[in-house]
Amino acid sequence: MNFLLKRQTIITVVFITLFHFRMEAQLSSNMPKLVKVQNTVQLMVENKPFLVFGGELGNSNASSNAYMRRIWPKLKQMNLNTVFAPVYWELVEPQEDKFDFSSLDTLIANARQNQIKLVLLWFGAWKNSMSSYAPPWVKTATARFPRALDKNSVPQEILTPFNKNNLTADVKAFAAMMDHIKRTDEKDQTVITIQVENEIGMLPDARTYDKEANDAFRKPIPKELIGYLVRNKQTLLPETKQIWESNGSKTSGNWEEVFGKGPAADEIFMAWHYAAFTNEMVKAGKSIYALPMYVNAALNRPGWLPGAYPSAGPLPHILDFWKAAAPQMDIFSPDIYFPDFKHWADLYTRNQNPLFIPETGSGANAAAKALFAFGNYNCLGYSPFSIESAFNPETDPMTKVYDALRQVSHLITKYQPSGNVKGFLLESDSSQADVLLGDFTLTIKHELSTRRTPSARDTIRPAGGVLIIAVASDEYYIIGTSIVTTFTPLAKNKRAGLLFVDEGVFENEQWIPGRRMNGDQNHQGRHVRSPQGQYSIQRVKLYTY
Repeated sequence: MNFLLKRQTIITVVFITLFHFRMEAQLSSNMPKLVKVQNTVQLMVENKPFLVFGGELGNSNASSNAYMRRIWPKLKQMNLNTVFAPVYWELVEPQEDKFDFSSLDTLIANARQNQIKLVLLWFGAWKNSMSSYAPPWVKTATARFPRALDKNSVPQEILTPFNKNNLTADVKAFAAMMDHIKRTDEKDQTVITIQVENEIGMLPDARTYDKEANDAFRKPIPKELIGYLVRNKQTLLPETKQIWESNGSKTSGNWEEVFGKGPAADEIFMAWHYAAFTNEMVKAGKSIYALPMYVNAALNRPGWLPGAYPSAGPLPHILDFWKAAAPQMDIFSPDIYFPDFKHWADLYTRNQNPLFIPETGSGANAAAKALFAFGNYNCLGYSPFSIESAFNPETDPMTKVYDALRQVSHLITKYQPSGNVKGFLLESDSSQADVLLGDFTLTIKHELSTRRTPSARDTIRPAGGVLIIAVASDEYYIIGTSIVTTFTPLAKNKRAGLLFVDEGVFENEQWIPGRRMNGDQNHQGRHVRSPQGQYSIQRVKLYTY
């Protein structure tokens, strides 16, 4: 080879190598990630803020392409931009070390075809506490893959997190899935987030009593946990502070010596080990393809003792222990089915944990709560369970609210960081809420509270929800249901007037006004009304007189 040809070959190889490095770096920088913007956290997809307007499939539906073929049009019709879908360990690794990702490939292809993103739920070692999705070769080899034991040494359908074989097998399968996603989806980025396991929790006792667990329970608590408690002493959750300080704030000793004897210490012990197990999963997965990852919790029923509810999962009262043992986890998420939505959302947004709701109920109340979640908590994502079960997708409340939210999502993400997005939820026991936004105080009341007829007052109130975006000191976009909003200027001796209220839509982020909402629609200029069952967008411009 002559010198010039050799030199040209070297230049070509270097160019190709740099091109590949540049492409990999570009893909890496563009991949979904969580980014802190001022006081908020945003999910970035294709380098743009992305709000997850989602729905979770029923547990078994993603296993059948034939079944899903008729579901995809419904999901698109319901204005979802994201589907939460399981990936089943038993199907992707039916035989040890022999992987079959055909069902996942079909799921991704169908989502891509329908321009819908995916949050994948890894149904691995645990799903709703149990290990029912472990493959047969794991289930039947109980000596190699041992179970958790209750206090009477009765084995449960729950893999113990204290056994290395259980961890190794789950990590290997999870890592194989992440590798497959990277190789087949990194360019298109249909998959944007991963749920690691599903509703981890111990039953029927607060912890397992297998030999490895008993040995670990008698040993000193890990130095990493002590370090976390000491470093974060001023910002520990009240529940953590209470149990640690009530036992003397000890910095050494075994689990009972540091946290006392009883189910609370048992649950903390089990939570640490569940979290440590899960952290190994996340580390392995992110080392291959670093998508944002979260773990979800089946909430603890108030007044019940650990063991009566699925214990030791990422529950609000033990989140410090999960954070200490699983530092690689991005989000700890609640599955909210209990009535007091605000109570649980408040608990999960302590210490800057972003709110991401992978499971909740459906119907009109769920739609109102969606407005509240995105407005009040800068929620990253919202997902009613079994979304495909909607009887009439055209008129379903989630279809309507997602339509409105998708139109204003660019405004939500733009004005979130400056605190100019607010949300409110008025349930049956609420009367009104007030907020200072721009140059006015906004007063939000339930729509039925403004009606004078006895029949209206006696009606059981559906939840009222509203999301308000202040785009100027005197201009707002309001999306609500069963809500009435009035305005009071900050300026003394002045009254607020509605210069105009326009109902309209956004197309390609451009506002297109429709009806001018005057007369009976705004009570002759007294308020902005968001009627029950409607989720229209209203642009409001104020003046003072």
